[in-house]
Amino acid sequence: MPGQTQIVLKEGMAFDVHVGGHTCTFDADPQFGGHGYGPSPKSLVLSALAGCSGMDVVSILRKMQMPFDSFSVDVDGETATEHPKVYTRIHITYIFTGSALDEAKIEKAVNLSLDKYCGVAAMLKRSAEITYRIVTNPS
Repeated sequence: MPGQTQIVLKEGMAFDVHVGGHTCTFDADPQFGGHGYGPSPKSLVLSALAGCSGMDVVSILRKMQMPFDSFSVDVDGETATEHPKVYTRIHITYIFTGSALDEAKIEKAVNLSLDKYCGVAAMLKRSAEITYRIVTNPS
């Protein structure tokens, strides 16, 4: 069933997470009783955004037949100061290397991801301002 997950308490504040036939571990920060067994659930929200949008961008650029040598996505988030401490600002950096990069195609792919295809971005936009930049062939 899409969207189904289960967590099982491991020890302390650590949980084994079972989703889609895979297992990973969540844990709280040490000041909240965690032991560093895994990332916190909230930090993985940013990872989910990076993965969702990154997969969209790769798929779109492949359809556009735009080659690249490497691609990565960095995401930084700011949270509200009061509970619930939701993300209020998120900045995404898309980083490409390659000799035949077409910045117009990259821009189009990113915009399609963030405005049309990425469900994680659509959910987060309800509480956070999402901005981005594209970096090509950083030195």
